[in-house]
Amino acid sequence: MPSRLSYILSSLMEVIFPSSCACCGDTLVRGERQICLDCLTNLDQTLYSAQEDNPTERLLGGRIRFESATSLYYFRQGSTVQKMIHALKYHGNSELCILMGRQMGADLLHSGRFDDIDLLVPVPLHWRRKIERGYNQSELLCKGIGQVLGRQVESQTLRRHRYTRKQSLQGASGRVGNVADAFSVRHPERIAGKHILLVDDVLTTGATLGSCYDALSTVTGIKISIATLAIAIR
Repeated sequence: MPSRLSYILSSLMEVIFPSSCACCGDTLVRGERQICLDCLTNLDQTLYSAQEDNPTERLLGGRIRFESATSLYYFRQGSTVQKMIHALKYHGNSELCILMGRQMGADLLHSGRFDDIDLLVPVPLHWRRKIERGYNQSELLCKGIGQVLGRQVESQTLRRHRYTRKQSLQGASGRVGNVADAFSVRHPERIAGKHILLVDDVLTTGATLGSCYDALSTVTGIKISIATLAIAIR
């Protein structure tokens, strides 16, 4: 009886307060969560996860030593992916973050190249920005990935100790300097000897991930793989 009552109440709430798609604003129908089916099918997938020497790996390869790297979607100006990214970063949609993390997890699981990951490590926000936003979107992406892969999220080891300007407002040449020496590792014993998956939302130049790598690479025996929700392309 309680489960049937919950179902009835949930159905009534959907009628009285229908949810809308985070990308197009259309009303979601039963079975859709956060993103309507039309927009979900219009998220432009890269299919990188099963490819060695894919564009994500080539972009990062001159800067970072990694085991494997991938990005799930293409980020283009005005695209459905851009609208989705903005919804999870700037519109307080934490549930969408977890949902997209599950999408990443399913893609990683299917590829087979990330099977020996031990821990998930999100690119951290400075505490001031986390308070402003209400959450760290990369940490919630990790939560969704972990639900699929069955891996623990280690969010207390890598930290951003210096407040930086938004990378999206920096030119290509300014991005590296903006995040240089912005990250550090505390409790390195938690990740020593582990194969970690470093997770971020959008890969543009690789400056942020490179700075994270500089801090993480000081840890004994660590191996690093990388996954981003999207990769920016022109």
